[in-house]
Amino acid sequence: MRLALLPALILLALAPLAQAQTPAAAPAVDASKPLAVVNGKEIPALYGELVKREMAQGQPDSPELDLRVRESLINLELLSRAAQDKGLDKNPQLAAALDIRRKDQLAKAYLEDYVKAHPITDAEIQTTYDKAKAGPIEPEYRARHILVQTEAEAKKIIADLGKKAKFEDLAKKQSKDPGSAKNGGALDWSDRRAFVPEFSAALAGLKKGETTKTPVKTQFGYHVIRLDDTRQPTMPPLDAVRGEIVKQLQQSRVRDAITAARAGAKIE
Repeated sequence: MRLALLPALILLALAPLAQAQTPAAAPAVDASKPLAVVNGKEIPALYGELVKREMAQGQPDSPELDLRVRESLINLELLSRAAQDKGLDKNPQLAAALDIRRKDQLAKAYLEDYVKAHPITDAEIQTTYDKAKAGPIEPEYRARHILVQTEAEAKKIIADLGKKAKFEDLAKKQSKDPGSAKNGGALDWSDRRAFVPEFSAALAGLKKGETTKTPVKTQFGYHVIRLDDTRQPTMPPLDAVRGEIVKQLQQSRVRDAITAARAGAKIE
């Protein structure tokens, strides 16, 4: 879990202004000294280190990056002070937004600290894996579909299929799903949880090679579905899913922390 510490988009927007106004080389950063002093107010070197994480975005550390960070923070200090001088910080909506952002960062810090204080153990990972392995595994389906806007269109497609029209050709010409139409309506191998309920139920009712006899209505329109194949996936080895299990358990820790906080609160 990583905290988004600073408003990177604002800082990035300010950076080009700084580049146009400053020399090509940045002074060496000394952590014991302020990054800059603006109208008598120090900008701590720590601010520069935090902002650099947000602005780097995979860039290597360099004097140029240090310069962008320093000048962006100077601009941020000047503009935020100008806003305060105009009394903009007294605006109720802005004050509320600032308070929400502060609380958001504190909440993230607390949750990160909670997860760190309650580390995921190898035993928990193994138990979670064994439970998933022992439980039922959803079969996966390889299907094709043709998506159209009206029921009448879908019924005509079903009639055309009954006259030996090729499903793939109709999908390429008539399907409104651009992702699958170009592939003759083909969808990737997926279990039923990947689909909306109506589509999932229709798919489960088909045998290999069968096509739905009536249009299937979903929030996207009307579908004609053909089931090409099914398979029963096997559980991957623990090492292959360890990272995913750790993320699931960390999310469980976060829910525990929220539940504990709410349990001790008086909420009206």
